[in-house]
Amino acid sequence: MMRTPRRRLRLARYKKTRRQVHQRFRQRIFERDRNIEIARHPLPYVVVLTGAGISAESGIRTFRAADGLWEEHKVEDVATPEGFSRNPLMVQDFYNARRRQLQQDDIKPNAAHLALAELEAALGDHFLLVTQNIDNLHERAGNRNVIHMHGELLKVRCASSGQILQWTEDVKPDDRCHCCQFPSVLRPHVVWFGEMPLQMDEIYQALAQADYFVAIGTSGHVYPAAGFVHEARLQGAHTVELNLEPSQVGSEFEEKQYGLASEVVPDWVHDLLENIARPVRSGADVSSAFGQREDQVGDNSAD
Repeated sequence: MMRTPRRRLRLARYKKTRRQVHQRFRQRIFERDRNIEIARHPLPYVVVLTGAGISAESGIRTFRAADGLWEEHKVEDVATPEGFSRNPLMVQDFYNARRRQLQQDDIKPNAAHLALAELEAALGDHFLLVTQNIDNLHERAGNRNVIHMHGELLKVRCASSGQILQWTEDVKPDDRCHCCQFPSVLRPHVVWFGEMPLQMDEIYQALAQADYFVAIGTSGHVYPAAGFVHEARLQGAHTVELNLEPSQVGSEFEEKQYGLASEVVPDWVHDLLENIARPVRSGADVSSAFGQREDQVGDNSAD
């Protein structure tokens, strides 16, 4: 029997519908199997703490190094509320210079920053980056889940209300806020000595659920950040120190690798990502696959 154009059209629509139904069914099966695999091997939760050492290779001088900024200024003069009260112009000039330096063309994220952005891209919400640095190199590298526990250089805040403003220019003596009835002085959005670091509740909540705690480029001198490794170990996290040399709390870490951040951080991140992916292919245990790696010491070890 010869098919009419209308009959051929109906038949074509019928076949197309059948194909679509079959494709949706196969997609549901694929998604079900994928979700089962993810449930069997959930992604680890990784908390990373970074200090000045990770930005040193990008040209940001560290506070604790021999040529650090503290040699040019007394700590109590430029990094305390009392110093700001005594000489706000000097304090503003100090941070204005650092703000200008941060925005120079030659200050860029290095390989360590980029590796942490890659790690966050792979882990998503299972990743938190806590930084003691006030620069924006992590964000420029691509990180989004970032807590600046010591504030941010490219922000200022009202000394009275605490309202925070983005600020990329110098802060001038006559700059004032717009949030108060009587405009108040603007101060750097930086946590000074004697002040409480920011978002501590969120940080301790993350440490409580961390599978890995990684400290990168930290000296271990400044608390409460220096105590995070102890807190993480109490909660059962695998602790890792990636540093140029052992920190003051280096003995607290289970795994240690020493060398330039631009070398040891990408290597560690890539190893972790490989060991996360391997259980999905082979059925191995995520929690034990990476933690068995022995301590390594790079060429730049301080030992």
